[in-house]
Amino acid sequence: MTTIKDVSKLAGVSVATISRLLNQSGYVSKEAEIAVMAAIQKLNYKPNNIARSLAGKKTAAVALMVPDILNPFFPEIARAAEDAAAARGFTLVLCNTDNNPDKEKNYIETLINKQIDGIIISSYTVLPEQIIALQDRSIPIVAIDKSFSDYPILSVTAANRQGGEMAVEHLLSAGCRKIAHISGPIYVSSSRERTLAYEEKCRDLPWFTPSLIGYGNFTVAGGYQAMKDIFKLHPDVDGVFAGNDLMAAGALKALIELGVKVPEQVKLIGFDGIRMDMVYPEISTISQQSYSIGKTAMDYLIRLINNEPIERKNYELEVELLQKATT
Repeated sequence: MTTIKDVSKLAGVSVATISRLLNQSGYVSKEAEIAVMAAIQKLNYKPNNIARSLAGKKTAAVALMVPDILNPFFPEIARAAEDAAAARGFTLVLCNTDNNPDKEKNYIETLINKQIDGIIISSYTVLPEQIIALQDRSIPIVAIDKSFSDYPILSVTAANRQGGEMAVEHLLSAGCRKIAHISGPIYVSSSRERTLAYEEKCRDLPWFTPSLIGYGNFTVAGGYQAMKDIFKLHPDVDGVFAGNDLMAAGALKALIELGVKVPEQVKLIGFDGIRMDMVYPEISTISQQSYSIGKTAMDYLIRLINNEPIERKNYELEVELLQKATT
């Protein structure tokens, strides 16, 4: 059986350094972290969960709750969270809530009854008061893809406003003179931030009108219908910013059906950075680097589980423009 000493030897760092990294209990340099994680993976090292229990842990299990596992944005988050959890000896439980508040509540109560160590939650419907109530019950919680600026809640999101600005600026710099926007649900904070960025960048331009904004509910079908509706009103649109990549794929399908050439007549950009290798032409996007979100959220959750000092606020991660064939 592989021991921590084996990992120490292969990584070229001390056992104490590995212990600090696994327990998130002190500083470890980035170089040492990379070496340790590579050694753990190569040796298939599993930290001793019995020792963890004796040290005060409950089950060495954590949960990730997502609203729709069929949305390709969430599997990469789940993969990152699982990788980060496994490296520190935790098992990840995945819960798909289908955007159903009742299902969400049932999952949470079941997880608490099974003495889950902590929960990462992505929810379009959860209220801040619900998260505060869980924290009052000493349940470590990290929210992702949604922030709660007026509450002491630890969350991890992408820089949605900045990403929306980058998307519009990219279309403008590519020569677009009339840009439409397909928004996700306005009650979802990430979607709302992206739409606000579009409005702020475009509302003072001479061609802007509110009817250039359509709503697609973060789905392919929604993006398809929104694009058709917008094009009926504004056949002279030459740029489209879709609030996520699924809606961008739907918009692309609608434009192709309408006989519109992309990117020659209309340039299109999405948001998320999910892998859509089967979509042609490849869609430009603002990548929110979902793997980093999942890993960061799990790192922060384990710090909460270990009662380490960390400010309960929103931690915003950088986004990146990925220019592809549609622009």
